Amino acid sequence: MPEIIEVEAYRRAISATEGRTIARVHAPDEWFAKDGTTTDALRLELTGARIEEARRIGKLVIVDTDGPRLGLRFGMTGKIVVDGAMPIDHLLYDSPRHEPAWDRFGLEFEGGGAMVLRDPRRLGGVQLEPDESKLGPDALSLTLGQLRKALGDSTVALKARLLDQRRVAGLGNLLVDEALWRAGLSPVREARSLDARETARLHRNVRRTLAVLGERGGSHTGDLQPGRERGGGCPRDGAALRREQVGGRTTYWCPDHQT
Repeated sequence: MPEIIEVEAYRRAISATEGRTIARVHAPDEWFAKDGTTTDALRLELTGARIEEARRIGKLVIVDTDGPRLGLRFGMTGKIVVDGAMPIDHLLYDSPRHEPAWDRFGLEFEGGGAMVLRDPRRLGGVQLEPDESKLGPDALSLTLGQLRKALGDSTVALKARLLDQRRVAGLGNLLVDEALWRAGLSPVREARSLDARETARLHRNVRRTLAVLGERGGSHTGDLQPGRERGGGCPRDGAALRREQVGGRTTYWCPDHQT
C-alpha cells in the first residue's frame, strides 16, 4: 500500500510534468472526487492550467498550478503513471492485471504526455484546494520535539497515535509496525507512557526505518514483513508474533522484545 516512501516516489515522478499545460482532464468517476470537489469542477478549473510544482505532505501530493491546487490521495492501491511509466511497479495489495476502468483520474498535456492516477480498489481520491492545515508534521523531516508533541499526554495506544495523520503525516500501518519493532516498543501501550529516552529511541528508529526501507524500495520491505502472517515469528529469534487490531489496523508485534 502507498505509504510515505511510495508517495514521495510518486511526487518525484509528477515533478516531471512541471511547466506543462493541461489540455484535457480525464475525470469519469464522481466518487473519486472528494471533499466537495466535482468532476465538472476538475475539468473546468484544471483545463488550460499550467503545472508549477509537485509537493507532498505525508501521504498527500499537492500539485500547484497557476490556477487551483490539486490534491492526490492514493488509498491502498493507488499508483501514478507519468508518460506511460510507473515509479513503483508493485504494491502489497495490488493486482497484476490492469483494467482501463482503474484509471480514475488523468491529465493530458499540450504537446503530448499524460499523468494518470490508477487505483483498482478505488480508495484514493482527488480534490481541489486540499486543506493542508489538517496534517501534522511530515514524517520524513520529523524532529524529536515534534514527535514529543505528537505523543503529548494521550492515553490512546502508541500505534494509533502514530497513525493519526493530524499528529504525524505520512506514517502507515507497515512503517509503524516496523519502527516500533526496531525501537522495542509495544504498540498497545499508552502514547503518554514513553519517557524521554524511549521517545528519543522511537524518533531514531522512525527516521532509520524510513531511510532503510526507502533504500530497499518500499514500505513492504521491512525486516518484520516476512512474519506478518498467522503463526509468524520475530526476525530476531523466531519468538511468536502477536496479531491484533490496534487503532483499527491489523498489527503484528513481538511481546518478547517490545515493551
